[in-house]
Amino acid sequence: MTDTTHTPGADGGDALVTAFNAVGADYIFCSSGSEWAPVWESLARRHRDGLPCPQYLDLTHETVAVGMATGYGLIERRPQGVLLHAAPGLLQGSMAVHGALLAGVPMVVSSSESTTYGDGPGQDPGGQWYRNLSVVGGPHQIAQPFTKWSNEAASVHTLPTMVTRAAELAWRAPAGPAYLNVPLEILLEDWDGREAKPIVKPGSTHSSPEEVDPVAQLIREAKNPVIVTETAGREAGGFEALVAFAEAWRIPVVEPDSAVCGNFPRTHPLHAGSDIGPWMDEADLILLVNCRAPFYPPSRRPSKATVVVIDEVPQRPHIVYQVLFADRYLEGNVANTLRQLAKRAKDLDETAVAERRAAQEARFAAEQTAITQAETKAEGAEGIDPVLVAATLRKLLDGANGIVVDETITHSRVVKRHVQTADPDSYFYVQGGLGQGIAVALGVKLAARERPVVLTIGDGAFTYNPVIQSYDASKAYELPLLIVVFNNRVYKSMNLNHRRFYPEGAAADTGEWLGTDLHRLPRLAAFAEPFGMHTETVDAPEALAPALERALKAVAEGTTAVVDVLVTR
Repeated sequence: MTDTTHTPGADGGDALVTAFNAVGADYIFCSSGSEWAPVWESLARRHRDGLPCPQYLDLTHETVAVGMATGYGLIERRPQGVLLHAAPGLLQGSMAVHGALLAGVPMVVSSSESTTYGDGPGQDPGGQWYRNLSVVGGPHQIAQPFTKWSNEAASVHTLPTMVTRAAELAWRAPAGPAYLNVPLEILLEDWDGREAKPIVKPGSTHSSPEEVDPVAQLIREAKNPVIVTETAGREAGGFEALVAFAEAWRIPVVEPDSAVCGNFPRTHPLHAGSDIGPWMDEADLILLVNCRAPFYPPSRRPSKATVVVIDEVPQRPHIVYQVLFADRYLEGNVANTLRQLAKRAKDLDETAVAERRAAQEARFAAEQTAITQAETKAEGAEGIDPVLVAATLRKLLDGANGIVVDETITHSRVVKRHVQTADPDSYFYVQGGLGQGIAVALGVKLAARERPVVLTIGDGAFTYNPVIQSYDASKAYELPLLIVVFNNRVYKSMNLNHRRFYPEGAAADTGEWLGTDLHRLPRLAAFAEPFGMHTETVDAPEALAPALERALKAVAEGTTAVVDVLVTR
């Protein structure tokens, strides 16, 4: 056995805290459970004795805990610790854990169970484990479908290294949450002080010159190439590398509706909008850069284009069905691959480059004209058009280095098109099921306290969120947000599907549209009033900009502001 330093009185709680400290977690995001008393005691001792430990956040809902870890990880890109309660807490937080998997955010999620049910030696775990909290197979079986890796820590002596392994797996591509079941008896067991080794940033894999050179030649020979990306900006340095690559070769960049973060400046002349449709028949080379699901339906194949996939892990194991139509793969660190391709932008066919530059300039000019026309129309409309809300936000955030977190459905295209974010880490779309947006935005704010963070959210999505618990976290940890609700008083996307599937059905005949009406809800901004937050409800176009200005001022002064905007569609 390796010689170790024994810490008198140390137990599994100390082992877990020490392990999170070793893996470099800045925070432990916790939704309280009765199993975590050993962790709390360890933290109290460390605070008393001045010993290092992650900062503990005491949160009152599982979605808030996981969502904040997700938002923080979107910016910091390093694994954090998340503690949930037993199997029920894991189930409550499972939607957000799945969202973290889709968002590619590393974290180590833990919850507990009992293995003795009061029949073993040592301290009594409590009858609730025997009666209510345990599940057959353990909570790690529950977590398996929506995490990268799921296991149980079966010994206090291996617990720290199990946390290390979970963090290392979570951090490596494709990044995502790992789950560790830590039984309460392990947390209460004496620990011999063997600490986990600190983890370091993962090494990177690179495509070889023998792989990159032929792709560079394909680009050189292409007359009408296009780049399509969903998550290049999620990679460290990916945003900047994509800009350099596109500029070096003068290739247009499409961010389809499936893009989940800012990947390329929407104000850049090479930005080719969000519609891949025109390129399906026109492009002779499609470069899929971190693009997990570029074609819909999946069988919709480009008619003549060669498809090159540039992705560290192109075949995502958590996607049930994935079709890329790849002719070539460039695997390895995406930013590095893009930089290598940019260096090879030599001996270009200047005639072909000039033609596609002129075509893209025309497309970009047409799109800017269409945006201006849409905003002019919105300014003259009766009531508040969603375009006016997004355009007003763009103007107010200009030069502020803001971050937009979006949890709209009906208005997501409007937000992307008219807010027009242009900087790295300036736009994120919430992944997975609705109801996480406020928490994710809080986590983003935790990682970027100096930047204004705006959450755009629909009224339907807002009501799915644990609003009270999110406001509590905002106030307790001084994380001010601007929350802008696009409130059309209806579950619009659901209503559209009903109309699309049954255009001449009974509902169309009688007007009985079920499952969609939200008119009965009270003023959504009012829920923030007990927390002393800034609240406004806006229903007139001329009142919109002043209301948002006041709200941003309140955020700058340190309080969350909620502006409920009654939009016309």
